[in-house]
Amino acid sequence: MPTIGGLPNLVDVAKRTDPDGSIAAIAELLNQSNEVVTDVPMFEGNLPTGHRVTVRTGLPQVYWRRLNQGVPPSKSTTAQVDEAAAIMEARGQIDVDLAELNGNTAEFRASENAPFLESMGQMYVQTLFYGNVGANPERFSGLATRFSDRTNALNKENIVNGGGVQTDNTSIWLIGWGEQTVFGIYPKGSAGGLQHKDLGEADAFDASNNRFRALMDDYKWKCGLVVKDWRYIVRIANIDVSNLSSQANQADLLELMAVAVDKIPKTGPSATMSFYANRTVRTILRIQCMNRPNVYLTMGNEESRPKLSFDGIQIKLVDQILNNEAQVV
Repeated sequence: MPTIGGLPNLVDVAKRTDPDGSIAAIAELLNQSNEVVTDVPMFEGNLPTGHRVTVRTGLPQVYWRRLNQGVPPSKSTTAQVDEAAAIMEARGQIDVDLAELNGNTAEFRASENAPFLESMGQMYVQTLFYGNVGANPERFSGLATRFSDRTNALNKENIVNGGGVQTDNTSIWLIGWGEQTVFGIYPKGSAGGLQHKDLGEADAFDASNNRFRALMDDYKWKCGLVVKDWRYIVRIANIDVSNLSSQANQADLLELMAVAVDKIPKTGPSATMSFYANRTVRTILRIQCMNRPNVYLTMGNEESRPKLSFDGIQIKLVDQILNNEAQVV
């Protein structure tokens, strides 16, 4: 699979860290309904616990100078922000005799452990969008937590209001991934991607603390999110799902998406743009594309799958984006 914008993604990192190919298969599994997974560029952090970024917070003062007069010195200002990485882990355990029943232990073991991989993938994407270290300090803060204040936050101008006022709202996200904009991290000195370790056969314990022999697996994923330049993220929030479904007072999604596109800087760091929406919103957009042809909303095919785009930016499916978001005010 090609890299996104020439940057290493989860698949690339995994291939480098697990040459037997199993991690690449894991990434393909997670990609089935959460297409954001393979878009996130992954980089090794510069801290054992995550990554420290330096952002410019102020420009130097400049002056109009008269002849024979000087000007005072000035300088820009910067700030440093530490982004923490989190550790997600799961254990698989299968009774040895159960695994040997069908005569193909390896395949049975893989099938029994597959749900762990799917669960970890869903948890990663859920945290990518909704993680909140204030409520769950063992995780990392996701996008919705960072773009949740339309009144006072510095990034409030990049939260577009879809008009919903209840608690049955959803969001469309426009993200420009890049090394200088938004990217994923794993801690310094660690391995990137979802790591699988075969722990072999060992003693396990039942509910009565009696021993039995079991085959054990350990799955671990060290990951975090860095928003280095918030201008490359736009959240179209407060999209009323009930109104979308009933087509009564339905939000004009195309108009909102046009507003979102124009909020992305036209000059600056290189970034790979994608829209992300859940199944409900993506279906409405496909219907609008069929019923109301629009030069900006287009539908085609890519690798035998439907490809929906707005203004040349692909709209990708993320099932973990909720339909019951509270109003962002």
